[in-house]
Amino acid sequence: MATRYHLKVHPKVTSEDVHILPEDLKTDFEEIFKPVLQEDPHKCDFLPWHNLTGGLQNYRALEIEWEGDPNAYRLVYRICEKPAPKRVEILSFAEHDPAYEKAKERLRRRRNK
Repeated sequence: MATRYHLKVHPKVTSEDVHILPEDLKTDFEEIFKPVLQEDPHKCDFLPWHNLTGGLQNYRALEIEWEGDPNAYRLVYRICEKPAPKRVEILSFAEHDPAYEKAKERLRRRRNK
């Protein structure tokens, strides 16, 4: 089945974030989170998410439970409908607070280029 959204993953998500995740979450990133975001990032299937505000306005966060803690991890992303192709940009994936800090820093660096 063809995906509906192109997936663009920030280079540091692959080189820094995923590298330090627990093994199960590394697998989930490839087998669950990425496919769900490619298929329908607006609904995210069964995964809880919320809109972000402030410095991360227009971004969303998947709420990822780990070892019984519903606030353990966050995957920060943005949906871009235009220009074509439709895409999802993943900005960070880390424990709750560090995920937001990394996302803000990566946006700052992008804007300062």
